[in-house]
Amino acid sequence: MAGLPQSRMDVDAFLAWSATVPGRHELVDGEVFAMAPERARHARVKFAVQSALDRGLGALGSSCEMLPDGVTVRIDSHTAYEPDALVYCGPRMDPDAVEAPPPVIVVEVLSPGTRSVDAGAKLAGYFLLPSVVHYLLVDPRRACVIHHRRTGAAIETRIVTGGSLSLDPPGIALAVGDLFGER
Repeated sequence: MAGLPQSRMDVDAFLAWSATVPGRHELVDGEVFAMAPERARHARVKFAVQSALDRGLGALGSSCEMLPDGVTVRIDSHTAYEPDALVYCGPRMDPDAVEAPPPVIVVEVLSPGTRSVDAGAKLAGYFLLPSVVHYLLVDPRRACVIHHRRTGAAIETRIVTGGSLSLDPPGIALAVGDLFGER
């Protein structure tokens, strides 16, 4: 099993390297980090979020597409994250691409090991991208969603525990319960 690279790299080198090794990784300021295995709760909520986003876009008849984890979002030349779900709008992605087009919605499902990074460095990083309007932090333990939304030059934050969540653009509404697999 190959170890993580010891030298700093840019996103292009990272994407070339990551195509040759097993496992999931992210690049932060040129340093490669392995992603830990997921707990069942995390995986279930992640799937519920992905499904809800996909259904919402399907009902809208939008040209936007939901992508599950596994694709990379380039933040800058030395940082690339792999969110739990994202939505981008525009032409369909090349089927062999590993890097996502500029996302409109980015979702991270919180876990004990990633909570501070998701709410700190990733929050700041994702909003460096002009395309990002919504950043959702989904907390499986508390059954709540922290919705960060770009409004002009400001980022508004709401904590949502019930009802629905309006994501415009692209113009979808999601029942908060659906994000946790509640039926």
